[in-house]
Amino acid sequence: MTDHAAGFHSQQPGFRRRSGVAFWWRMFVGALLVVLGLLIGAGGAWLIALGGSWYYLPAGIGLLAAGALLLSRNVAGVWLYALTWVATLIWAWWEVGADGWALMPRVLAPTVILIFVLLTLPSFGNDAARLTGYAAQAAASIVLFAVAGAVGLPQIAPWARSQGAAPSAAVQPGAVSAPASADTSIHKAGEDWPLYGGSELATRYSPLNQITAGNVTMLTPAWHAHTGDMPGKAAADKYSPENTPLEVGGHLYACSAKNIVIALDAVTGKEEWRYDPKVADNAIPYGATCRGVAYYQLPGANADQPCATRILEGTLDARLIAVDARTGKLCPGFGQQGAIDLTEGIGKTVPGWYSVTAPPVIVRGIAVVGAQVKDGQAENAPSGVVRGYDAATGRLVWAWDMGHPDRSGAPPAGDTYTRGTPNMWTVAAADPELGYVYLPLGNAAVDYYGVDRKDFEDQYNSSIVAIDVATGKPAWHFQTAHHDLWDYDLGSQPTLVDFPAATGNVPAIIVPSKQGQIYVLDRKTGKPLFPVEERQVPSGGVEPDRLSKTQPYSSYAHLNQPVLTEKDMWGMSPLDQLICRIQFHRASYQGEYTPPTVDKPFIEYPGYNGGSDWGSIAVDAKNGILVANYNDMPNYDQLIPRDEADHMGFRSIDEGGGSKDARDKGDPQKGSPYAIGVNAGWRLSTGLLCSQPPYGHIRAIDLKSGKTLWDKPLGSAVKNGPFGIPSLLPIDIGTPNNGGPLVTAGGLIFIAAATDDKFRAIDIKTGKVVWETDLPAGGQTNPMTYEAGGRQYVVIAPGGHHFMETKIGDDIIAYALPKS
Repeated sequence: MTDHAAGFHSQQPGFRRRSGVAFWWRMFVGALLVVLGLLIGAGGAWLIALGGSWYYLPAGIGLLAAGALLLSRNVAGVWLYALTWVATLIWAWWEVGADGWALMPRVLAPTVILIFVLLTLPSFGNDAARLTGYAAQAAASIVLFAVAGAVGLPQIAPWARSQGAAPSAAVQPGAVSAPASADTSIHKAGEDWPLYGGSELATRYSPLNQITAGNVTMLTPAWHAHTGDMPGKAAADKYSPENTPLEVGGHLYACSAKNIVIALDAVTGKEEWRYDPKVADNAIPYGATCRGVAYYQLPGANADQPCATRILEGTLDARLIAVDARTGKLCPGFGQQGAIDLTEGIGKTVPGWYSVTAPPVIVRGIAVVGAQVKDGQAENAPSGVVRGYDAATGRLVWAWDMGHPDRSGAPPAGDTYTRGTPNMWTVAAADPELGYVYLPLGNAAVDYYGVDRKDFEDQYNSSIVAIDVATGKPAWHFQTAHHDLWDYDLGSQPTLVDFPAATGNVPAIIVPSKQGQIYVLDRKTGKPLFPVEERQVPSGGVEPDRLSKTQPYSSYAHLNQPVLTEKDMWGMSPLDQLICRIQFHRASYQGEYTPPTVDKPFIEYPGYNGGSDWGSIAVDAKNGILVANYNDMPNYDQLIPRDEADHMGFRSIDEGGGSKDARDKGDPQKGSPYAIGVNAGWRLSTGLLCSQPPYGHIRAIDLKSGKTLWDKPLGSAVKNGPFGIPSLLPIDIGTPNNGGPLVTAGGLIFIAAATDDKFRAIDIKTGKVVWETDLPAGGQTNPMTYEAGGRQYVVIAPGGHHFMETKIGDDIIAYALPKS
């Protein structure tokens, strides 16, 4: 054949070039479809066998056939994929409708691949050339459709939920006589922010109103300070400062992740003094946390007297320290030269196992202190004892050891406080007038196995306990999870309000939970002001005879969502979603309180980071609005038999465990027959979650009725994405969040908490974000506010968070309106 003839044939209709960009593009796309078809088809067959959706098997066959046709240079492969794409759209719409987040993994990747397939048309020669222009137009339309589906639809999805219940008649409070004491005043937030939650009542509300929804856009940094406490490489995965500063009389007091106490001028941010307790690196537990300090003024003391005003701090290495609020020097008359060893009476422990992570609550001159006992290590863990110390002298006044109700002080020589009991790792609240301190308790030492628990542990675990601060004895308790096997400890500081009931205001305590239930109780008696229904819950698992047949559900308000279904599975692509669907059907899941299982995984939903955690709620009692931010994520867990766990290298912290690699596996639960493997958030290898967003919300609730006023996703996707790569998408995806809200009389909610490192002001009436700014580190903490020199300041200490995987920092930032 001559060159002329070869050139003639190359121009003939139907000629398919076997080299060049078009040829290799078609071969790449065809191979891609074959691989995806094999994976999705095989996974689809498995899903059908598990009782799941039938879509994936025929979709996989369609992809496989289309890819084979493209590889064989048959243009029918283009049209077969187009038909598969149309069928995918129909199926996706049938399954989830116009829910943008649900549509995204179903249609976005197939739409991108459709564009790839249409771009193969030029490789089929002049027969297909006339179609190329149409394909380009179709591709442009598809891109617009994809953008609308992935970006537009989530913005118009119906986020608000009408959860809640009509109010019921309040229980009449019983008469309780307040213990005699000279100091029964409540220190409320005003110009100052004297306590962690604003006051002993922990409403996180300020009456300051200089900053409003009308002028908050003018808010700018007034000063920016640094603690200088940054982790070395060995501790970088442990840091979670979570610090909320105090402000009293023009002085701001904060602590760093390793318990360095710092005093700053509240107007300028200039450092006045610092005290470093020299906490050793090996004492840092997973989640090195100093949530705050406590301020105390000695009654009747001369202002010039040393330590007349003092800062009390619990440390990660289990000391209670008192320093002079004016100078930062240790108070020699407190304990042993300014410090108390909190490991006395605890028995065997190792650094990082027993740590104080919350500020003491001081009521009627008694500093009440609990401790964080590292989760899931061993049944024979250090005690969860809660102790009351004289805030002036450091003398032990009482110790509440639930295993020894006959004792009121330290154990006798040679004995210890009862080991393995539920602990109080978070912050208590108090009513100085009643003389009660309210303890939010966690679980017994082993979270996911309870056969070996003592009766008193099952009695008090995951309960709010009212302690008479004069005697250290329980006045009442209310349990939020019976025989808790899900790590549903009470992480939130409870909030005290005068509740607007039909018969008048009733002194009440509001108790948020990780399950999303919000309980409203008479704080004198512990009796519910709204009915609490004991509902039947699933049974089975490894201890069916010990499980509680019912769990308490509040009729006031609940933040939890409907039960999960296969349709709720998510991911970056249909393949991700298919994997999650298979995992869903392989697991045991019977709804809330699905019991732990050993033969297969079980789904815990809400997960242990669900509902309300240590960030707590805020209440504007004047306008009758409760504000709660919360998480909505499941865990994917499985019990691991002891022999297998030992072979896998599970070791408790006292046996040298506790490294990051060990934590990623789960918890050893030594002494029980099982370790526990925990996939917190139920994450894929891409880092994305198996359940669809939003994962974090913020909600306003009518205080009197419990009805939802508005509910919005909290947090954007800007710094979130697959494999930890920021997507840079300014979409309100609703990210996981840790940290809580601040509410002011200016009609604003100030909150960070989300994983996008932003600090926001939200109009409390509408839920609209009216101001936001970028933080230099993760904002997993609670903000506070005060007035100094006639100017209102809003302060946050963004320090980042190990669990939320946000940037670590040592910043303290104050925002204010321009002086003019």
